[in-house]
This record gives sequence, C-alpha cells and structure tokens, in this order.
Amino acid sequence: MKNGRTSSGKQNFKCKECGRQFVLVPRHQPQSQEKKIIDKLLLEKISLAGIVRATGVSPRWLQYYVNKKLALVLRVVNVTFKKKGKLTLQCDEMWSFVGSKGNKQWICRLAIDTRTKEIVGVFIGSRDLLGAKGLWDSLPPVYRQCARRDVRAERLYTDFWQAYSTIFPTKRHKAVAKNSGLTNYIERFNNTMRQRIARLGRKVLSFSKKLSNHIGAIWYFIHHYNASLSC
Repeated sequence: MKNGRTSSGKQNFKCKECGRQFVLVPRHQPQSQEKKIIDKLLLEKISLAGIVRATGVSPRWLQYYVNKKLALVLRVVNVTFKKKGKLTLQCDEMWSFVGSKGNKQWICRLAIDTRTKEIVGVFIGSRDLLGAKGLWDSLPPVYRQCARRDVRAERLYTDFWQAYSTIFPTKRHKAVAKNSGLTNYIERFNNTMRQRIARLGRKVLSFSKKLSNHIGAIWYFIHHYNASLSC
C-alpha cells in the first residue's frame, strides 16, 4: 500500500505482511566497487550516518547491508599455526554499551600472543566465571596444551579479576598490575579497538542499538586485524 513519500519526493510503499517500506524504482543501487569501499569504512571510526554522507547510499540500504554482513561474520578466531613451546599470552577485558549507557556490556575477553601480536582468544559475553571459561575454551589447542604441561612453556598474564585465577592453570597464570608492563600489548589493542570501532567509544552518538550487530562489528575488526599482521 502507499505510505507517503521519501525525502527525495518518490512514492513510498509499505508491505502489508512484513511492514517493509520501499520504492518501486530505487534511485541508486550500490555497485561492487562501492560495497568494497563501504566494507573498508566499516573498519574505521565512522558512524553509519557518516558512511551515508561519504558514499551517497541510502540509510535504509546501508542498514540492511550491514545487518546481513555482520550476521555472516565468523565467530571463531583464526590464527597462524604454532608449534608447542614457550608461548606467552596477555588477557584482558573491556566494556561498552548497547542502546544506552544503562545497558552496560562487558562483551570483550581477549588474549594476545606477545610474539606474533595475534589475537588468539576471544569471548564476547558476561563478565563472570562463564566469561573467563569462554575465553579459555576459545584458545587454540596448542595454547591450552602448553599451559597444562611444562611450567616454562607458557605464561598467562592477566589483571586481578578473580575469575581468571579460577579457570586458568595455577602454575602458568600470573595476575599483575597495569604498571608492571606485562599486559601492555593487550591494553594497547583495547585502545586500538576503541579508536577504530565507533561503536566502542564511551561518549559517542554512533553506539550500537542492536547487540548482534555490536558483536558482529567486533569480530569483523578482529578478523581484519589478524589478517593484516600477515601482510
């Protein structure tokens, strides 16, 4: 059925069954090259409204495109092959919010390999014992195997959050203060994510309204970051 007109003056329609609004002849459908540019812009600290202004695509099309793209992002971290031996990890967590600051989300549990700088463990969920276990389970088998064996094989450095000491092997885990310098890499990566992902800013208007897109955007950046290390 007819449903008013768009900002450009075209007749707008609304589906009676699903409620979707559309025009019969869209003014502009982005081509593959434009989509590649949008994919790159999604990795920078720019809001969806900013991408609309920069590329000229319609806000509705961009939202549908982002929803579909982030839903397909792999939720498993990809890392290069590692041999058993001395491996050192730094782990940390960070918070953000979805919808409003009242909906605080501790959604990032990260582990970084200090030698390769790869993100080798990711868990997005609650800040509790389940979150620490999720991070441990997300580590590739070689890291978990080394941590359980030779005391010289691996070290796991974290802050003093109690859940880490409950889940991580006692002989390999060491809780340290921030001024020790033993968690510098992961803390720097946390800062990188806040600088590159607009959704993670503490005082921004480009925060996520949908949790699934929030999670997808984080995974999308992590996959890009790991891939860039091998370039």
